[in-house]
Amino acid sequence: MPRIRLNPLLILLALAAGCSDANSLAAPTSSNVVDTVTIGALVGTPISTPSAFSIFSDAVRVDQTTDFEFAYNVQGSDSQRVFLPRATLGLVSSGTANPGVQVRSETFDQITEAHSNGYVTDSVVPVSVGQRFMVRSRVVCTTLGVPLYAKLEILELDNKSVTFQVLVDRNCGYKGLKPGLPAN
Repeated sequence: MPRIRLNPLLILLALAAGCSDANSLAAPTSSNVVDTVTIGALVGTPISTPSAFSIFSDAVRVDQTTDFEFAYNVQGSDSQRVFLPRATLGLVSSGTANPGVQVRSETFDQITEAHSNGYVTDSVVPVSVGQRFMVRSRVVCTTLGVPLYAKLEILELDNKSVTFQVLVDRNCGYKGLKPGLPAN
């Protein structure tokens, strides 16, 4: 009877392949931190005032880029403060999910993981002090074809600006919204 020789390296590779998760992600490299951001209204502020928020690069000027998730404005006769997801400005993401915002009832600290769906992408979203949101980006992780996520809380609204605390998970494929390196 012939003897079969087993190669130890091949055995280890087969075991590793059998135990690995096909959806596993690279280890996160960017720590989630809470930051404070202020953006001005689209109308009634100097063109040099950042009026939009980008998960990838924070406050941005709409005259310099269309790479943002939402803009801010004060509008109407009642001076309603609103977020304007990109699609409300005619900036539609072709072939991918549009960026959007989702109102949350939990406290800022209780929002620990982003949801994939349920974001307002094509309507004006009224905002008020103390309100909390999850934010889904446009697809910026092109190798995986997925968005990034963030959570924010409105801290202050003045005549022409909004200030909010925000935590962004900039690790592609992760949805963890707690400080530090995400686990999920």
